[in-house]
Order: sequence, then C-alpha cells, then structure tokens
Amino acid sequence: MEPLIIDQFGAFVRKKSERIRVEKQKDLLAEIPLLDLEQVLIASGGVSLSSDVIRECAVRGIPITFLSARGTPYATVISAELTGTVSTRREQLLAYYDERGLTLAKAFVRGKLANQVNLLRYVAKYRRANDPTAYEQLRLGWLEIQDADAELERLRSDELDGVRSALMGLEGRAAQRYWQALKVVIPAEAGWPGREHQGATDLVNSLLNYGYGMLYSQVERAIILAGLDPYGGFLHVDRPGKPSLTLDLIEEFRQMVVDRTVLALLGRGVDLKVDEAGRLDDATRKLLAEKLFERLDSEEPYEGKRHKLRTIIQSQARHLATFVRRERPGYRAWVGRW
Repeated sequence: MEPLIIDQFGAFVRKKSERIRVEKQKDLLAEIPLLDLEQVLIASGGVSLSSDVIRECAVRGIPITFLSARGTPYATVISAELTGTVSTRREQLLAYYDERGLTLAKAFVRGKLANQVNLLRYVAKYRRANDPTAYEQLRLGWLEIQDADAELERLRSDELDGVRSALMGLEGRAAQRYWQALKVVIPAEAGWPGREHQGATDLVNSLLNYGYGMLYSQVERAIILAGLDPYGGFLHVDRPGKPSLTLDLIEEFRQMVVDRTVLALLGRGVDLKVDEAGRLDDATRKLLAEKLFERLDSEEPYEGKRHKLRTIIQSQARHLATFVRRERPGYRAWVGRW
C-alpha cells in the first residue's frame, strides 16, 4: 500500500479501469492501481478530481486529504460509513469523564517524553567521541526530560480536568528543553531561530511543520479506521474544528517519524530551499514526502515482532479504541528505539 501525492498546479486526477491516473494537459504524471492505494494527498491548489475518483476512494475507504502549501491539513474526504461506529464513539466520549481519560492523557505525554529522550540519545550516540560538546548538551537535555517524566508520575487526581493544565505545562517545558538540545546539531547555515509553529518561514520549521501535516493525515486515517472520533481528545483541549484526538495520538510519533527524518536531511547537506514566501519549494516538498514515506515503511520492534511504522500507527489507534471500550486493561504509548 502506498500514498499518492499530487503537488502540481493544474493536475487532473481521474479513474481509468482499476487505476488512478494523474495527468496534466497531455502528460501522465503518475498512475497507481486502486488495490495499492492507501490514501490521496492533494498538496497543491488548482487540482481537479473526477467524481469517479471520489466515489471509488469512498467505497474503498481511501481518504483524500487536502494540505495547504505549508503542509497544514484543511479538509479530508472519506466515506460516511467509516464514521458509523457508534458504540466506540460513545465510549470514547464517556471515557473523558472517568479514569480512562486520565490514563490516556498521561500515556500520550509519557510517550512523547520517552521518544524525545530516545531521539536525543539516537542523535548523540555517534557524537560522544567526535563532538563531545554537542554530546554533553544532548545528554543534559534528555536527563532534564527524564526529570519531567518523574514529575508526571507524581501527578495525582481523580479526573482529567484536575491535572490537564499541569500535564500541558509539563509537556511544554519538556518540549522547550528538547528543541534547545537539538539546536546544537542543526547546521548553523540553516539559520534556525528555534521552534516556531504556524506561520514559520525559515527552512527548519517549514520542514517540521510540513512533515507534521503529512504525519497528521496518517494518524487521522488510523483513528477513523479504528472507529474513533478525531475530534474527541483527552490531552488537547476541545475547540470547534480542532481534531484533538488526532493531536493526542500524533504525539507518540512526531519525534521518530518527522524529527528524525528532517534531522537526517539537514545532516546530509541535502539542497533544501524555501521560496520568497517562506514556503518549501516543490523539489524540497517532494523530497521530504519521499523520505517521510520511506520512514513510515521502515520497521521497528513492536509487541515482540517487527512492523512497519505505518502499521504501528494503525495498531496504536486500535489499541486506543479497545481500551475505551474496556476490552483492554490499559493503554501504552509506542516508544521508538534509539
């Protein structure tokens, strides 16, 4: 299974027999069998889709996700039948008000902290002899994040609302320390000002934000296929239009999928560029997408075996669903190796 990324203005997507074709004027840009298609990502304006493509994707449960030029998902087309698992959604909403919601919120934070620590260790392991100064900065970073994890264990409450602000504050402090530690390994010529989210125009933040947008589409798809509501989260606050559960679950995977991929590209001295508007140019977006999907297809240890990361994301969403239905005694975040 593989995604189809359409990133050329003026492209037309149509169905021919059992295949999806992407054309621009008389040129064939891409073609993929429907049996091999996992999702469609529209990463450009001016793209046209035939109604046959939309219908076929809906019937087969293939989401069509639209991304802005900065990688922010703004719409997803998916079959209404995939959102019809009422029993799971009822339990998901009820879980917020009992011990299940607190368990999940803590698990998401715990997973994020553990993956931050492990990515810092991964980046540091080859620098101990070659760059002792950078190694020491990275080591101090992961030690401080481990202290935050110990603080997480000490949080006590009977309900999620009693500790949510403390959880978010702890997560925020750990993230600040994480990015501070990583700054020592980001090339100075990248001109990275530090972590910025929406509206960032520098190269590094643009790479991260675009990568997170692509990961978001993977996580949202996994949540929907597991019968969950992407908008009914636990850690992230509810707001109209805010997919809080997607933002919760993505925390387990940001570091080992996106951050690791971006750091690898920067470390290899690959030619990466932003345009005059501070957006990644076409070649950079295409390269980043290729490397992210290569990473998602790489295997990691999981439950006693080795599985592709995209499979682990789906499995974690299913574990979450069985936990809220009380068919699983607990929920553990996925933690990548270093």
